[in-house]
Amino acid sequence: MTHHIELPPLPYAQDALAPVISAETMSFHYGKHHKAYVDNLNKLVAGTELADAPLEKVIAAVAGKADKVGIFNNAAQTWNHTFFWNSLKPGGGGAPSGAMATAIDASFGGLENFRKELSNAAMTQFGSGWAWLVAEQGKLRVAKTGNAETPLTSGATPILTIDVWEHAYYLDYQNRRADFVAAVIDKLLNWEFASANLARAG
Repeated sequence: MTHHIELPPLPYAQDALAPVISAETMSFHYGKHHKAYVDNLNKLVAGTELADAPLEKVIAAVAGKADKVGIFNNAAQTWNHTFFWNSLKPGGGGAPSGAMATAIDASFGGLENFRKELSNAAMTQFGSGWAWLVAEQGKLRVAKTGNAETPLTSGATPILTIDVWEHAYYLDYQNRRADFVAAVIDKLLNWEFASANLARAG
């Protein structure tokens, strides 16, 4: 039996991130945009050798292939969004602890510098895309990707992400991307999720 890529359930209620991200934004962003990437991906891979492949395998198989760009965009956006929902939690933000705090200090010289770098990446990503905290060769760094691009294809391990596509914030913040980014960093970042990803990165 063919298994489809499923739209994973949100890790919290649609209104749980309010007022930073409203239930209305979540209903569009998760319920329409994220769902559309999943639905499109399943249509695009139906009847191909990728139909039964897990999401990461699909992304790896089509990355950089001009004739598979539709599959890549929908697969990577499906993955990126699931990772984004998990990067956030109600009552998040604040400071990390343990190995995560040590790694932030070692790589950025403190939490404040990290916040500045992540915010800067989110603000300077021209057009649509993502700001990331990634682990690579035992160090953390901030990265940004355009459109559907993902650090998965560059060998880095994603730790946290912020979605800076306009659909992520326009209903709540209009053109004030900076206010959205600051609020996400201050109030929603899920440091437990980040710590688990760091532990896996070795």
